[in-house]
Amino acid sequence: MANSISNNAANTNNEAASKGDSHQSASSDSQPLHSKPPSFWQRHQTPVLLTVVGGAIDTIGFITLFGFFTAHVTGNLVMAGSGLVKGEAGLWIKLAALPLFILTVMVTKIFIDQSKNKQLTLSHLFLAEAFFLTAFMIAGLYYQPFVDAGDITVAITGGLGLIALAIRNTASKTVIKHMSPTVLMTGNTTQLGINLTDYLVNRTTDNGKKLAHSSVLVFSFLVGALVGALLYMQLSFWAVGLFVLPVLYISVMARDKEFLAHIA
Repeated sequence: MANSISNNAANTNNEAASKGDSHQSASSDSQPLHSKPPSFWQRHQTPVLLTVVGGAIDTIGFITLFGFFTAHVTGNLVMAGSGLVKGEAGLWIKLAALPLFILTVMVTKIFIDQSKNKQLTLSHLFLAEAFFLTAFMIAGLYYQPFVDAGDITVAITGGLGLIALAIRNTASKTVIKHMSPTVLMTGNTTQLGINLTDYLVNRTTDNGKKLAHSSVLVFSFLVGALVGALLYMQLSFWAVGLFVLPVLYISVMARDKEFLAHIA
């Protein structure tokens, strides 16, 4: 009787051990799926695409709207100072860029704070950017050719482009603040110099990755600026539409949690 009980207990322990081994094996098989590091493109596709778009839109606006910068306010303030000294037209448009930019940031921040579905917030922001970039394109097509730097049509067209990238700037400072800026290259170029110095002094894998990241961003903006200028020469304001597509793509992809986790 004792032997029978002992055998049953042994069988039970063996079955439990077998199940435990099976569970452990299944866990180890699935582990690589979760621990596999993202590829270079998975980590950098969002900043690269957005930086190319930022460079292109900023360049197109500068070429067509008498030196108006759509991507940042600093350039417009500099151009306003230059215009004041030289007596150039369009001074009020450059100065009006500052309050318009701030107002857009405020409205965007309120939207972010009151958004109920935080996972979709970034997707909606990119969708709004795509909308205003499209409006920027339509206004450019409708009002061109621009002949007077102080005309209201320049203000309307430039303002729409500025709103689009002000939304992007706000997202960069809030929802995706861990990602490097995609329209302000002064900071990225400074970081490139720092990372290059660190890599030359200490050539570690980590320093190499940081250098590659900052180099990609600066190079992407340069590519965007050159491609934007060339496409504008061929397609006029229709060229803007080609740069709306990457923003729409990211807007759709931003609905995926895994995609959001890989944003550099």
